[in-house]
Amino acid sequence: MSKTIFVFPGQGAQYVGMGKALSESFVPAKQLLEKADDTLGFSISKVMFEGPEEDLKITANTQPALFVSSMMVLEVLKSEGVDFDFVAGHSLGEYSAICAAGGFSFEDGLKLVRLRGSLMAKAGQEHPGSMAAIIGVDDDKIQELCDAVKNVGIVVPANFNCPGQIVVSGEVDAVKALVDNCGAAGVKAVPLAVSGAFHSPLMQSAQAGLADAIANTKFNDLQKPLIANVTAQTVTSGAEIKDLLVRQLVSPVRWNQSMAYAIKELGVTSGVEVGVGHVLAGLQRKIDRAVKFTAVESVEAVQALKA
Repeated sequence: MSKTIFVFPGQGAQYVGMGKALSESFVPAKQLLEKADDTLGFSISKVMFEGPEEDLKITANTQPALFVSSMMVLEVLKSEGVDFDFVAGHSLGEYSAICAAGGFSFEDGLKLVRLRGSLMAKAGQEHPGSMAAIIGVDDDKIQELCDAVKNVGIVVPANFNCPGQIVVSGEVDAVKALVDNCGAAGVKAVPLAVSGAFHSPLMQSAQAGLADAIANTKFNDLQKPLIANVTAQTVTSGAEIKDLLVRQLVSPVRWNQSMAYAIKELGVTSGVEVGVGHVLAGLQRKIDRAVKFTAVESVEAVQALKA
């Protein structure tokens, strides 16, 4: 029997103009966008539609913008009767996944991601850091590379994206030393344009504020299982998810392991990337090309998915 997973993109997928066409062609998406503006008390829709890019790239704006855009696409999918068996989201996208599975209300999720973005940006200012994508190495090798520069500073694996693509995160000098070592060893390393060392110990100062907000937010048990970033295992308990979201801030995103688990252990046969871009569909081609993930961002793409 076929099983489908809905996956939700994270930071980096955003672009100026995101969600505009959808809001103009689908009334429930427009209504959701208006609700977002009311909930936040400012026009996130204007930032999404018009930018400028510098404003959209501010983490405290990027995260709610991506959350809203994914929920807009989800509304279209629901209206067309496209269903799912499991959910997962890459970093920030995990909040979209939880909302899609009934874990919390749209308004509560939006408030959480806005706060999360603000706290992460503040942590990035207090503890400057950077990130880099390392290409063509396995899990054991990436740990060796991190260990080799621990005398310089903190650097850890942050995203296990797909076979041969792992992102590291940490203090600026330590990440630079690791990148330099990669260059000397003939390993491809690509520094990333980010505002902090996400999913590393440098985000610890953001944990307390996020934990307080999560503790004071109503979480429900999920209607469909979530494959969690931290564990790469399924979870439905609202109480457990609260703890996992706090841990996620300083833990690696185990995306490669999560999707392998979805396919091999849960029997997932197809996936839908719900929201802007096609980053996760691209990663899936490197994880398991036999299981196709379709990126969906428009009414037309939803209808094509049904055809």
